[in-house]
Amino acid sequence: MTSRSEHRRVALVTGAARGIGAATVLELASRGWSVLAVDLASDDPALPYPMGSKRELVAVATDAGSRVNRVGAVRPYIADVRDPSALQAAVAEAVGTWGGLDAVVAAAGVIAGGVPLWEMPIEQERAVLDVCLGGVVNLARAAVPALLARPAPRSGRFLAVASAAATKGLPQLAAYCAAKAGVTGLIRALGAELGGTGVTANAVSPGSADTALLAEIARLYRLPDVTGFAGQQPIGRLLDPGEIAGVLAFLAGPDSSAMTGATVAVDGGLAL
Repeated sequence: MTSRSEHRRVALVTGAARGIGAATVLELASRGWSVLAVDLASDDPALPYPMGSKRELVAVATDAGSRVNRVGAVRPYIADVRDPSALQAAVAEAVGTWGGLDAVVAAAGVIAGGVPLWEMPIEQERAVLDVCLGGVVNLARAAVPALLARPAPRSGRFLAVASAAATKGLPQLAAYCAAKAGVTGLIRALGAELGGTGVTANAVSPGSADTALLAEIARLYRLPDVTGFAGQQPIGRLLDPGEIAGVLAFLAGPDSSAMTGATVAVDGGLAL
């Protein structure tokens, strides 16, 4: 039986079918983690653009599994982050498969807007708030007890993807800004609540990354493509999702033990 010091670390990542979530699954797997890759894997009737698909989710899990070179090290799992019982079942799947849970990454996110808040369809507003903030709350409720269930000295990590929108007022994206600001406040509170347990809570705050979500923002702003966002960042280019995943992987590991309640800007200088 594997000892506590030797066990392979286990992670659960939401929003895993594409974008930052997918990149995080791949990065963790490349570092030897076992990963449950969670995604809705179907479209949302309230939103006018396609979500990640089951085919994409399975492809991410297959690619990530090949990086670990261990059968069953990465598994796809379909769940809606708006459903607390579905996330509880996902956590139980990870714990039952690999014996425990060491890190969770709340990367699921959606976007809607393109009009002032008072003109935004209520079903779209609810989708943004329920996925981008409610989904993080639901994941914390489901997963933190599993992180705390590891025997001391434990080193659990609860991680969330916020956004530069948490601190910048972006016109016609009010619900998204509100949700992401809520994520950073939640992380601060969790950091305080988890003090002394060995489990920490942190977030990353990406800038404009080359993802399907950014492509939808470009459409909402009636831009021809995403390239126009690159000039807003001092580094002069869009971020690659893998760059954000690399920071999340660091936060998931032992070298981040002195950090909790923090939101780390991975934004190419956008917030400067």
